[in-house]
Amino acid sequence: MKKIIAPVDFSEPAVNAAKYAVQLASDLPDSTVILYYVYETIVAGSDGTPLMIDPDARRNVAMAALNNVRNTLKNISEVPIDVVAEEGRLAPSLEKYVKQQGADLIVMGITGSSRIEQLIIGSNTLNVISKDICPVFIIPGNASYKKIDRAIFTSDLKNVESTTPLRPLKKALDMLQPELYVVHITTTRSAVPEADLEEKRKLEPLLKDYNPHFFFVLEEDFTAAVDKFAEEYRADIIITVPRKHSFLASLFKSSNTKKLAYRSSLPILALHSWE
Repeated sequence: MKKIIAPVDFSEPAVNAAKYAVQLASDLPDSTVILYYVYETIVAGSDGTPLMIDPDARRNVAMAALNNVRNTLKNISEVPIDVVAEEGRLAPSLEKYVKQQGADLIVMGITGSSRIEQLIIGSNTLNVISKDICPVFIIPGNASYKKIDRAIFTSDLKNVESTTPLRPLKKALDMLQPELYVVHITTTRSAVPEADLEEKRKLEPLLKDYNPHFFFVLEEDFTAAVDKFAEEYRADIIITVPRKHSFLASLFKSSNTKKLAYRSSLPILALHSWE
């Protein structure tokens, strides 16, 4: 059984992502969705005075809210939906839960409509990606589900044999079965260097089972190039691999994945970077 976890904080982007998760699961045989909520421990008030809050009461309130979301989602799909509420902090608690459940996918919302939303909702999503525990679907706040027929896989064509996470990539492609477009964005050259062509020749046999189409795109703005390509080729999702050395140290401060997450109108599948 495929397990899809949809973290829910009851914001509009999170509920929209949960809806996407349920609709996605409807197209994946033998799938279930788990609505997952984490409420943080409150140990003291703003003046340092200890607060007496019944953790069971907080969990009961959370479960009631989760069940309301589940009841709404049941109107659009017959996929089994479970609800889980735990005390803790989102990223570490979710990491532990994903490993316990052997989950296949996390589906989370993100929005860039305001700075506050980016700080709160966006940081939660990006923190989960940084845990590198399983593929994470990032769902823009205005995205609606469409059956995944075409996927863009962005590659920097750098040491592809050692840096392409083949196991999670193939697992995602086997699960979704999209037509695959491998896109390399170059921002500084008018001609494709021989080194990039050589990396392409190395990547081709690794992905041969998926009959990929390869494209080289010259564009100064990486995100604009991907968005333009996605629109032209009517892509349904973007697959990208955040690099450990860049995003764990700086939390995506210069990452193309972060730029895509905030600016793209398409869902983004961020694969974990280990093979």
